[in-house]
Amino acid sequence: MRFAVLAFPGSNCELDAYYAVSDVLHEEAELVSYEADSLIDFDAVIVPGGFSYGDYLRSGAIARFAPIIPALQQFAKSGKPVIGICNGFQILTEAGLLPGTLQKNTVAKFVCRDQQLVVANNQTPFSSLYETGAVITLPIAHGEGNYYCDTETLKTLEANHQIVFRYQNNPNGSLGDIAGVTNSEGNVLGMMPHPERAVEKILGSDDGVQLFASIINFVKKHEVVSYE
Repeated sequence: MRFAVLAFPGSNCELDAYYAVSDVLHEEAELVSYEADSLIDFDAVIVPGGFSYGDYLRSGAIARFAPIIPALQQFAKSGKPVIGICNGFQILTEAGLLPGTLQKNTVAKFVCRDQQLVVANNQTPFSSLYETGAVITLPIAHGEGNYYCDTETLKTLEANHQIVFRYQNNPNGSLGDIAGVTNSEGNVLGMMPHPERAVEKILGSDDGVQLFASIINFVKKHEVVSYE
């Protein structure tokens, strides 16, 4: 299968994501510029972390208007898996592909550390190789990771089991300890922690491997109709 790893001006985690997929999981990956206008040849898309366009205005707000975004929206509409990590999560909310928004951390500073998460739902294309309730460790590195949505949206997320990961000892004030959510269809995931930085034990944790392996399993088990 083929992963597209998007790269915007200011992205800084695209090579980490590329390495996780190609060198650790031995699947094909390609860096795709924000100036591209098609994702037709890919099976999954990773929107990586960083500081797209310097995080001017607010995180992800300018990237949302990049040339690649209409293709990304169409790709997601086709049912194929999309994961946005950290700044990628912020971009997905700005692009209307995920509910809610990411605000400044309530601790009023950039937080960078290993973080424990609870797997809240393992019935998604991104979490099927975890056990529900499992505690995993992934790095976080963000200043605007405080997830927020209105009361009705939160009720919908809970009812539809769209919350995939929750924080232990919430590091940023996120509503409901939310660390990762999907769209209503379940094929788009946004998360603030960095699974691509936790794919080898020498890095301190390899708990991110199961996430990427879950995506691979999903694609190989399900024939996702192309949007061509």
